[in-house]
Amino acid sequence: MKNKRDHIFISIQTKLLLIFLMIALIILGVNWYIYFNINKMITNIDMVYESNAMLNELQNGLTLIHRNMERFLDTRDTDAIEGYLRNEQEYRNQLENLNTVILNDETMIMEKNIYNMSQSYIEITDKAIEAKRGRNIAKYKEYYNNADELYGYINSYLYSLNNQQFQKNSENYEILFSALKFSETTNLLILCMVSALSGILIIFLTRGITNPLIELAKAADDVAKGTLDIRLSERRPRDEVGIVTNAFDQMVKSLKNYIEQLKRSMELESTMKERQLMMETHLRDAKLNYLQAQINPHFLFNTLNAGAQLAMMEGADRTYQYVQNVADFFRYNVKKNHDVVTLEEEIELIDNYIYIINVRFSGEIHFKKEIEKELLHVQIPSMILQPIVENCINHGVRDISREKLIVLSVHEEGGAICVSIRDNGVGMSEEKIEKIMNRKLKESDLDDAINGVGLDNVIVRLRLFFEREDVIDITSAGTDMGTEVAIYIPLEG
Repeated sequence: MKNKRDHIFISIQTKLLLIFLMIALIILGVNWYIYFNINKMITNIDMVYESNAMLNELQNGLTLIHRNMERFLDTRDTDAIEGYLRNEQEYRNQLENLNTVILNDETMIMEKNIYNMSQSYIEITDKAIEAKRGRNIAKYKEYYNNADELYGYINSYLYSLNNQQFQKNSENYEILFSALKFSETTNLLILCMVSALSGILIIFLTRGITNPLIELAKAADDVAKGTLDIRLSERRPRDEVGIVTNAFDQMVKSLKNYIEQLKRSMELESTMKERQLMMETHLRDAKLNYLQAQINPHFLFNTLNAGAQLAMMEGADRTYQYVQNVADFFRYNVKKNHDVVTLEEEIELIDNYIYIINVRFSGEIHFKKEIEKELLHVQIPSMILQPIVENCINHGVRDISREKLIVLSVHEEGGAICVSIRDNGVGMSEEKIEKIMNRKLKESDLDDAINGVGLDNVIVRLRLFFEREDVIDITSAGTDMGTEVAIYIPLEG
């Protein structure tokens, strides 16, 4: 069985586009990887001196606070106090970036000391401002002197910490810069390798396009030289080249096998005629069987009608109804034995037949119908259902002691109309079912029905009428489990 992928058509244009997209994606992926690494390196380098920048901003903020405080103490300028308050808030925000917890690192300890001294410094400057506003000269001078002294300490700590951080960051910068240089060399090597790999990949992928063209060109040259005995590879691409190769191969084979194809055409025509003759033979056999059971039908109808009228005149209503049903049953046989009828007409015949047979069996045959009426318009060969029902009675429920039940159902199933006739009789073995379906039972086993039309005739006529083998199915669960005969009538598209 061929793989489903072998039937997928992919044009040469699509193949080339896919190859281009594949190479483009590889190159794009590598470039993205290189860009990501370099960008990450640059980001790390940019962040090397971030701590120094933060300390410089902290030192500048401290200086602005101190200058605005001095300016306010000297002049009581409102701009100075506004600048002081604004710079104080900014400085407090900057202090939040300093360490206040870690105590096992010298740099972290210095940051914590700067943070604590800065908090003390701000408290003292606030007091100096308040003393100035209250015109308490002695107090604001005292606070100013303390703030100025603490300002010097903080600046000294900031300067010392800035130098330490600068030295440490310079070492990190050298390391990152060396890593960046190494990354550039590595990325260049990767680009070279990817370019070489892309070239190899292009050659490998395009080989599936060029090789069949080369093979086809050689085969065409051999044919031009008069050599028809050529063999093309069975593995062909599913593209335009594959289509041309298939057409070329078919052309060469047609030149060599013309006589053989003509012979096959004659055999096919003979088979079709044989099939048609077989259908005509079965229809003729069915007609003959019906006619044999209906000698002089007009005389029979007249006799039955006379009997019905006599029963009606004598007041024998049941006898009148029985004779009338028998007359209708035989009239259907004569008129419809070679016609195409509707499913509804066939079921009406079954109703007549069940009525007639129940007179014989004293009403022991229970007949149940489960029918979807909108499906009854479909056409089928005549006298299809009655032989099946007769078989259910004679070979299914006839000799059982329990309730004798036959169920006829019509429903839609799997895109077809399913006509099911099942009984609760003695059942049927798998071996016998297989023989019936394969038409291997003896004629005596099949045609012992009253009207001479057995299951074999029904199966053959259905298969010929619908031109398919799976039109009928017989199932049984085993002994005393009943039998079901299902006819599947294809729905018209």
